[in-house]
Amino acid sequence: MVASIAASAFFHTPSSSSPGSAKSTKIIGDVPESLNVHGIAAKPASSSGAMQVKANARADPKINGSKVGLRSDALKTEEDGGSSAPRTFYNQLPDWSMLLAAITTIFLAAEKQWTLIDWKPRRPDMLADAFGFGKIVQDGLAFRQNFSIRSYEVGADRTASIETLMNHLQETALNHVRIAGLMDDGFGATPEMSKRNLIWVVARMHVFVEKYPSWADVVQVDTWVGSSGKNGVRRDWRVIDCQTGQTTVRATSVSVLMNKSTRKLSKMPDEVRAEIGPYFIESTAVVDEDGRKLPKLNDGTAQYVREGLTPRWGDLDVNQHVNNVKYVGWILESSPSSLMESHELAGMTLEYRRECGRDNVLHSLTSVSAHGSREAEIECVHLLQLESGEEIARGRTKWRPKHAQGFGNLGPLPSGGA
Repeated sequence: MVASIAASAFFHTPSSSSPGSAKSTKIIGDVPESLNVHGIAAKPASSSGAMQVKANARADPKINGSKVGLRSDALKTEEDGGSSAPRTFYNQLPDWSMLLAAITTIFLAAEKQWTLIDWKPRRPDMLADAFGFGKIVQDGLAFRQNFSIRSYEVGADRTASIETLMNHLQETALNHVRIAGLMDDGFGATPEMSKRNLIWVVARMHVFVEKYPSWADVVQVDTWVGSSGKNGVRRDWRVIDCQTGQTTVRATSVSVLMNKSTRKLSKMPDEVRAEIGPYFIESTAVVDEDGRKLPKLNDGTAQYVREGLTPRWGDLDVNQHVNNVKYVGWILESSPSSLMESHELAGMTLEYRRECGRDNVLHSLTSVSAHGSREAEIECVHLLQLESGEEIARGRTKWRPKHAQGFGNLGPLPSGGA
């Protein structure tokens, strides 16, 4: 289509319905307009001033005693209409505006196709995503993406909520897999995982927040992966304030494989390990492991209980179970409002015990267990369970007085080989 537009700019095709096509033909080497084929002055045929010529003359006309031959049909050429401009070199030039539009269309189409190529970069300097989804850094082993805090992500404290921050973490994790060329189907599933109907599920999550960003702040999220035992994968995140360079959030998680059909955990096949192993960074976790066992609450030991929590359709992810970020909101549903008004969530540890479907009904239990490592800090333990008593998740949260300082700047990204 683009080629036809460009061609039409150079070569004009006459229309069969144009006025000039219905006109009489003019003969090369014609006699003077004031004479007819017999050498006699022609009479005006109409008020328009057009001259009349007999078309059925059989004898050659004579002018001053010399014969004037009539032209053959092979030498006839189309006569322009009386209202048409004469055909000159200038008005036969192409329409340059159409030519420029055609060239622009070609270049835009080529640029779009180029940016849509499925890149699989092996070096950090090869490409950044053309659509703003981040870029590969740290020798191709880490991923970096920036986020601007939106007005609808800000809560009553005029800062981003913990759910917003965790959504940023999840987004960078998935984009890391996609940009690295490993995503095949599902939520971050690789080609070898898809062949075996396997998906990732989060087993454990640690998050510590130094400072919550405010509306219009821009944060930089760095993430990388490493091994965790024989069947798990550890992912680390560091969130940095782009204006100050201060580390504001640290997080680490451990994910394992689950069969999508049987909904049971699975060992990691060697083919999957070979697929993701080259992207591992051998480094310590950015969050120290809390070795304390998470206690189980019940209706008798919990101080605060919120019943009747049900998933909405929008809470499900592509794997047809409740997204792990939603669990955080359910845990906070049973936290005392007096605590949330005077303190802010500084850190939490979550252990996911089983998945939650859209038809489940949950209870959220919370107990303020003890003070944290600092005198002003408060620690709580949490439990999410089904109405039947089956555990969904256990958790521990740490709270500090609002506007208190945290752990500060933690330095640059870790370095390591595959």
